[in-house]
Amino acid sequence: MSNSAWINREEYPFASQFFSVPAGRMHYVDEGSGEPIVMIHGNPTWSFLYRNLIKRLQPEYRCIAMDHLGFGLSDKPEQWSYLPKDHAANLTAFIEGLGLQKITLVMQDWGGPLGLSYALNHPANVARIVIINTWAWPVNRDPYYIAFSGIMGGPIGRVLIMRYNFFAWSVLRQSFGDKRKLSREAHRHYLQHLATPAERIGCHVFPGQIVGSSAWLGEIWERMDTVEALPKLIVWGMKDIAFRPKELRRWQARFPSARTVELATVGHYVQEEAPDDLAAAMLPFLREPARA
Repeated sequence: MSNSAWINREEYPFASQFFSVPAGRMHYVDEGSGEPIVMIHGNPTWSFLYRNLIKRLQPEYRCIAMDHLGFGLSDKPEQWSYLPKDHAANLTAFIEGLGLQKITLVMQDWGGPLGLSYALNHPANVARIVIINTWAWPVNRDPYYIAFSGIMGGPIGRVLIMRYNFFAWSVLRQSFGDKRKLSREAHRHYLQHLATPAERIGCHVFPGQIVGSSAWLGEIWERMDTVEALPKLIVWGMKDIAFRPKELRRWQARFPSARTVELATVGHYVQEEAPDDLAAAMLPFLREPARA
């Protein structure tokens, strides 16, 4: 999307930059200086989701937030796969292309498996991991996710998403613990980056891949011991209808040494709903020495 005149630059006052991958150009913002923090979004958001966190962290850190292909100001090619494994390949190319070293990964929603895929393959280049309402294991035996993935990733979801922008219009809003925290102005930015049916292909592919990418997710979960020694912070919105306390407990069981901050009244999009709480949790964690 080359025309960005619809963006409120008071809300999102960042210079746009672009990185090329074979399928198109990926938009990103790169603000501040210091240790690099790479922020990875999911569906149906874009780097706008991290704007308030960037504003709070950029005085001390280099904050990098990219838009996956099909989202935000990145290209939205109609013939590309939009499969998670291919998004993960783009993320790897992006990090390597920018020459980022000893990064902190901040991951939410689909950003979790995408970011962890990078961390598992490049653990020596990752200093810390921040997990926010996400998952990274197969859910193809969980009726809750089977139903959601089948409906939203199938023919019904295709009509709802491609014709009516349903994921950004309704699913996003329903995922807030307090829907009043999603202002009309902020919501507009999640709707308008997916303004036409042709721009919503990636938004429709992701739900089906919750189950469809089970084999890829299984490979990620089986290799979690690779990042066992990395410092981890979990910040969890406890009113999330997508990733519930049940999923949080699984993370805690897998990484018992991880520090956890539970936000009792917050839903799925912690960055939007509770940026102050998120920054307050992250800053002490970031200021501690990274592993050698």
